Amino acid sequence: MNQTAAAPARPYGRFFLPGPTEVHPDVLQAQTRPMMGHRGADAQAFMKPLHDGLKEVFLTERPVFISTSSATGLMEAAVRNAARTRILSLVNGAFSQRFADIGRACGFEVDELSVPWGEAHDPGELEARLSASAYDAVTMVHSETSTGVLNDVAALSEVVHRHGDTMVLVDSVTGFGAAELRPDDWGLDFVLTGSQKAFALPPGLSFGVASERMMARAATAPKRGYYFDLEFFAKNHAKDQATTTPAISVLYALEVQLQRMRHEGMEARWARHTAMAERTWTWVDDMRERGVGLSVLAPEGRRSPSVTTIVLPEGVRGPDVTKGVIERDWLVGGGYGKLKESTIRIGHMGEHTLEQLNGLLTVLEEVLA
Repeated sequence: MNQTAAAPARPYGRFFLPGPTEVHPDVLQAQTRPMMGHRGADAQAFMKPLHDGLKEVFLTERPVFISTSSATGLMEAAVRNAARTRILSLVNGAFSQRFADIGRACGFEVDELSVPWGEAHDPGELEARLSASAYDAVTMVHSETSTGVLNDVAALSEVVHRHGDTMVLVDSVTGFGAAELRPDDWGLDFVLTGSQKAFALPPGLSFGVASERMMARAATAPKRGYYFDLEFFAKNHAKDQATTTPAISVLYALEVQLQRMRHEGMEARWARHTAMAERTWTWVDDMRERGVGLSVLAPEGRRSPSVTTIVLPEGVRGPDVTKGVIERDWLVGGGYGKLKESTIRIGHMGEHTLEQLNGLLTVLEEVLA
C-alpha cells in the first residue's frame, strides 16, 4: 500500500505562514459532513444564508460571488470581464506583477506603473499616468503578500474614477478580513479574495464583488470566456445556486466561519489584526535596539495588518531562520521571490491571537540569537 507523509501534528496556534493560514478546529471539523447535491431546493436553502452572510462580512449591498478556484482564478475573471484592449497594472511586488502577467496571458495590452518592492503606490503618480493615456481597467493589490505593503486602494480608486469608465480591479487576498475594506463606499469595480488567508478557511474557494458598472462591462467583454463569465455567476447567484460544481466540504467550513466572523464583527476583526501587526513592528524595533539588525520592509503608514516582511541582518539567511523555527515546532513564512534569502514573513492573520503571536516572537528570538 502506498503511504504518504502526514502533516506534522503541530499544536494549534503555531502556524504563522502568510497563507494558507491556520484553520480553527471547529471549522475543519465542519468539512467531515456528508456530501450533498449542489442543485435543487436543499442546495438553495444551504446557499442562501451563505450569500447573505458574505454580503455582511464584505460590507456590500452587491452579490458576493463564490468561485471554486484559487484567488488567481478571479484575478483572471477580473481582467477578462473588464478589459477590451488595454490595462494599466500597478506593480509593487510579486502578486501585483502576477495581475499584470495574467492580463498579458489573456491577450490584452498591459502597461505597468511600477515602484520598488517594499513601497506603496502614490495616487499622484497614478493621476499623471491616467491623464496621459486611456485604459479599460487598472489592476492593483490591496495588501501585497510578498512585501507586507498596504496600498491605499480607496485613494487610488478615487483617482481612477476621475478618468471615464476605467474599471478598478483589486486583489485583496491578504487584505480582506484583516484590513478595512469597503467595496461599495470606495467604488471598487471588482474586489477579490481567497479562502485561505485572513478568511481563515481551507484553500479551495475565492470570493468576488462586482459593481454595477463592472457587470455592464462584462456583458459586452469580448474575452470573458466561460468558467469566469461574471454574467454566468450572477445568473446562478440570483437563484442561490453554485455556478459550477462547488467545493462542498469547504462550503460547509465557510458556513461555520461566517458565523464566527459575524460574531466577532468586522471592525473588531480589523482591530485584532492591527494589534498583532503593531506588536510585530514593535518587536522588530526592540530587537534592533538590542543589537539584532532587523527592519520592517514596508514603510510606516503603509504596512499591512496581515503580513509583515522582516529584513534580516547581513549574513543571516531567510531559509536558515525558517528552518530553525520549524525545528522548534512552529512555522513562519520565508521571503518570497527575490526576497527569499534576505527576509522572512510573519502571517499574523486569521484566527491568531496576541498570545500566540508572542509565543512565535519568543521562538524567533531564540533562533536569531
